Amino acid sequence: MRWKIILFALLFGGASFAQQNDTYMLWTNVGVKGDLVKKMDWFAEINTRLDMNGVETFFPEIGVDYKVTKWFKPSIEYRFVTDKNQYGNYKIANRLNFNAKFKEDFDRLGLGLRVRYQYAFDNRGSFDYDADFDQAFRFKPEITYDIKNFILTPKISSEFFYNPALGENGRRFDKMRLGIGASLDLNNNHDISFKYQLDKRFFAFDRGVRHVLALSYQYKL
Repeated sequence: MRWKIILFALLFGGASFAQQNDTYMLWTNVGVKGDLVKKMDWFAEINTRLDMNGVETFFPEIGVDYKVTKWFKPSIEYRFVTDKNQYGNYKIANRLNFNAKFKEDFDRLGLGLRVRYQYAFDNRGSFDYDADFDQAFRFKPEITYDIKNFILTPKISSEFFYNPALGENGRRFDKMRLGIGASLDLNNNHDISFKYQLDKRFFAFDRGVRHVLALSYQYKL
C-alpha cells in the first residue's frame, strides 16, 4: 500500500497537464556488482515495474562488461522477463542485450551514448510488438554534470527505439523516452540514483504518455 501512496503523490501531482489515457509507473532496481577479471565486471539485478494495479513487469538480470578504453565499454546482458500483456495475462520471455557504451568527460561535463541491440526469444504469450521487450535497436544519448561539492550529479537522457523487423510496422522508429534524474555521490560501495521519465510510442495514437519514477540501488563488492 505504501508504494501506491508514493506513486500517487509523486506522479499524479502533474495530472492536470496529462491526458486521460496517460499511465503512471514506479520502477525499482536492486543489484550487486563486482570485478570478474582485470577490466571486466559482472552484475546481477532484480527489476520490478509497478502500476496502480500491482506488478506489471518483473525480471532478474545478469551481465558482464569489459572496459576496452577509458571511453568505450561493451557489455552483454541476459533477462528472464515476466510481463503482463494487454489482456491482463503474464507472458514469459528471454532477452539478450548487446551494448556498446561510449563516454567522454570534459572537465565536469560528461557526454555518453549507449547503442543497444536487444533480441527476445521463447517469447510466450506475446501478440503485439513491444519495443521494451521485443527485437529492437536502441540509441540513448546522455549528459551528466558533476557539481562541485554537491552530493547529487544531475543527468538528462533520451532514448530512441528502432524496430528492425520486416512487415507492416517494422523498419521504423517505434518509441522514444526522455529522462531527468541524478545519482548520489556517496564515495563508498553504494550506488543510488533516481529518474523521472516520459515514455511515448510514436504510432500508438490511442495510448498516452507513460510517466515513470525510477529508483535504483547497487552494491559494489
